[in-house]
Amino acid sequence: MHVAKTFSAYIARQFSAWFGGVFAAMVVITFLLDYIELIRRGGAKIQATLGLLLEMAALKLPHTAQEVLPFAILFGTMLAFWRLTRNNELVVARAAGVSVWQFLSPAVIVAFLIGLVAVTIFNPIASLTEAAYEKLEGHILRQGSDQLALSNAGLWLRQSDQAGNQIIIHAGKLASQQLVLDSVTLFFFNELTQFTSRIDAKSARLESGDWVIENGIRWAPDEPPHPFDEIHLATTLTPRKIEESFASPDTMSFWDLPGFIELLEQSGFPAQRHRLHFNVLLARPFLLCAMVLIAATFSLRMQRRGGATLMIVGGVASGFLLYFVSDIVFALGLSTKIPVTLAAWTPTGVSLIFGTSMLLHLEDG
Repeated sequence: MHVAKTFSAYIARQFSAWFGGVFAAMVVITFLLDYIELIRRGGAKIQATLGLLLEMAALKLPHTAQEVLPFAILFGTMLAFWRLTRNNELVVARAAGVSVWQFLSPAVIVAFLIGLVAVTIFNPIASLTEAAYEKLEGHILRQGSDQLALSNAGLWLRQSDQAGNQIIIHAGKLASQQLVLDSVTLFFFNELTQFTSRIDAKSARLESGDWVIENGIRWAPDEPPHPFDEIHLATTLTPRKIEESFASPDTMSFWDLPGFIELLEQSGFPAQRHRLHFNVLLARPFLLCAMVLIAATFSLRMQRRGGATLMIVGGVASGFLLYFVSDIVFALGLSTKIPVTLAAWTPTGVSLIFGTSMLLHLEDG
């Protein structure tokens, strides 16, 4: 029993060390690539100094680290077990009666714990930095002026025109998917942010390039109320732009997502994107376990069968194939072609089945 514990601890240390090295290298590389890309995008922006772009790249780094985590597990596992096989350590373990499942268990457990920590602790931190990054990106690189917020008090929109006038729109609820707002209040401000007028209306409907405001009253300082049946207000907003302006799932903490999904649905907006992202996070620890199993099929038997290069290429190709399939399934789930749960859990389920069946065939078949 003591030998088994010592061997398991040794496997766990080897796996953790190789994973840590690969993960650190991938994070550094992606950080440099992001920084170079930000420099390219901000080359024509006066406000985009090198220091500010470096800050933006640093804020984006935690989110990028989450994205490369499965690949770090895959490549780290391959390198760890390739080294153990090459040094004949696993050969000795097999001769002593240790099965493949026994020396894979420590790596699987460590990968699962890494996934739990990444989802429950690291994700909230990454969501905060990603929100700060997107705010800076919108201000510095995109220079967008339209803003949107959703809270228990209703929907808030802000738009501006070329003259610098601003309009703040508040609505109690979205009445339909065609973006009809109920109980609408509009506040008008000039370029000096001075209040100029206000509109209270029963509804507002977003059409191509216009808000169609119906059954309302317009109020202005030192003027009597002016009722109207319908007025048109120019806008650059579109239904798609409004939906995409909600807090991105990447900027929402794992713990905050369920409440925000409920808020979206209560307000009449689709929550497909956020629900899908939440389920992907739930599946993340199991996906990392699947990465260990897939990597093991390409690294445990290298020494005996030869063709190390071919096996490594096969492992890398499997990882990127999984990433490609995951993107396709995610897009299908986002477009409601398949259920959210199926879209989020299919890559993990397929990976677990593939890794387990290949190991059973190679080791126990």
